[in-house]
Amino acid sequence: MCSFNRHRWLPVMVVLAALATAAPAAFSQTPAPSPAAPAPPQAIKSQPEPTPEELGDTLFAHQRYQAAIEAYKKGPRDSAVLWNKTGIAYQMMFNMQDATRCYQASLKLDPRNASVVNNLGTVYDSLKQYRSAERMYRRALKLDPRSAVILKNLGTNLLAQHQYKKGWAVYQAALAVDPHIFENNVGPRVENPTSNQDRGAMNFYMAKGCVRAGMNDRAIDYLRMALNEGFTTPKKIAADSEFANLRGIPAFDQLMAAQGAP
Repeated sequence: MCSFNRHRWLPVMVVLAALATAAPAAFSQTPAPSPAAPAPPQAIKSQPEPTPEELGDTLFAHQRYQAAIEAYKKGPRDSAVLWNKTGIAYQMMFNMQDATRCYQASLKLDPRNASVVNNLGTVYDSLKQYRSAERMYRRALKLDPRSAVILKNLGTNLLAQHQYKKGWAVYQAALAVDPHIFENNVGPRVENPTSNQDRGAMNFYMAKGCVRAGMNDRAIDYLRMALNEGFTTPKKIAADSEFANLRGIPAFDQLMAAQGAP
């Protein structure tokens, strides 16, 4: 990302004091010296032109994704970083075909970049090619086992495949690395499942994760969605020891009461 400095010219006040000590006749005999030409102002140092990557990053930050793509294209064609950034911009415009092409071009230049492998996995997930996406996430984790983002994406992927226990186990691993990972919405990510059952499962396990991270308000919000989507019941929530710390919190008690919990 690049930033541009703004320059302001402040007026300069110059005070000239002249002490005349010569007699008036002296001035008639000796011509006054011509005033010296003002010194040229110091040359303004111009800001260097932004690189294609810097310009693209600025446009991307302002959600001008197509303009960012055009800027990135002017950079070196052998840059794995630029191919990846171009892929992300395409993905943000839901152009999965070109996003895939760019990610694959990036991986040809840098096959061991876990972030690019993860990004390719999110494309497959968005296309509901869950097995292909899972393979990408597991490949990315071999390259970067401590990535909370990749672990979270894999966990959501497993939930979409109805592998709830495995998905929750991976969510726990993600939370162990970054307790706030569920709040991270930067960059390509797995979209929420489309069916009520799958969305309910994701929200239910995200609620568990938030309780473990101490984010009780978020946990209650996720539980509310899981209940509305029919994945769980107040009775099951009350019996689950993971939610014991929520008891006594007014918002949780009100939620349970509204759902008919005893």
